[in-house]
Amino acid sequence: MKIFAVCGAGIGTSVLLKSNADRVLQDLGLEAEVKAVSIADAMASDSPAQIVLVTPELLEKLADVKSEVIAINNIFDLGELTQKLESALA
Repeated sequence: MKIFAVCGAGIGTSVLLKSNADRVLQDLGLEAEVKAVSIADAMASDSPAQIVLVTPELLEKLADVKSEVIAINNIFDLGELTQKLESALA
């Protein structure tokens, strides 16, 4: 499983989101490769990501992405992240 954590440049919010997603996946006992990327990387037609984690303000820009896009309202809320990843991976 490949998961992209996305922000505009791939070096700010996405890094925090990746770190928290790694922590949640470990707590759930699930293995996935989580990568912090820019929005351009996530939109690439050859993107290998099955899931894309993004903040709501970028959601519209990813409307045509083939991956499942999950909006995370609060990147520091591990409960929200856990619930949404569990639901997507169930």
